[in-house]
Amino acid sequence: MKVAIFASGTGSNFEVLADDDALKKAGMEIMNLVCDQPGAPVIEKARQRNVPVTVIRLSDYDDRQHYEAAIVALLAPLQLDYILLAGYMRVITPVLLHAYPQRIINIHPSLLPAFSGLRSIERAYAAQVAETGVTIHYIDEGVDSGPMIVQAKVPLLPGDSLAALEQRVHDTEHAIYPQVVAELIKNQNRRSNSINEKSVGQCFR
Repeated sequence: MKVAIFASGTGSNFEVLADDDALKKAGMEIMNLVCDQPGAPVIEKARQRNVPVTVIRLSDYDDRQHYEAAIVALLAPLQLDYILLAGYMRVITPVLLHAYPQRIINIHPSLLPAFSGLRSIERAYAAQVAETGVTIHYIDEGVDSGPMIVQAKVPLLPGDSLAALEQRVHDTEHAIYPQVVAELIKNQNRRSNSINEKSVGQCFR
């Protein structure tokens, strides 16, 4: 399964996916890291793992549509199966959505629809909710509003600091994102096997 990972910051979720030997053995290939921030630490993490990097800044384009059209053109030769967002801080427009329908996946640090958008963990902590969590979902044209794949709850414990809650949420992200990608690989293999079986059957008709 060929994927590109989009990230804007430290790249902890990129790191977890890239270092998961089980995903590699199952067939995941990270074809490219796309980053919109030239100084982001995730860039060096990708280079250390020999993952090709594309740094592309929105400010170099007239608008988000032209920016994403350039990304689509750059990625087209890679024949990607999925785009995995991992801390990518840009709203996806229909340009990229139409190029990869139902094939762009995001991870968000809250139990959507609660605390969509930015600073989700901070806002959950400030609200002193009993629990927050992590949502992995398909992207649509809204903000954090696409069909959900999985959610995992993270409690806000008595006496928690914001840092403690952040760490617990990130640990949960790192646990469930590889599981979701593994399931995507399994589903793709099932579809491929089904197509192959039909093709073989047609040869004997």
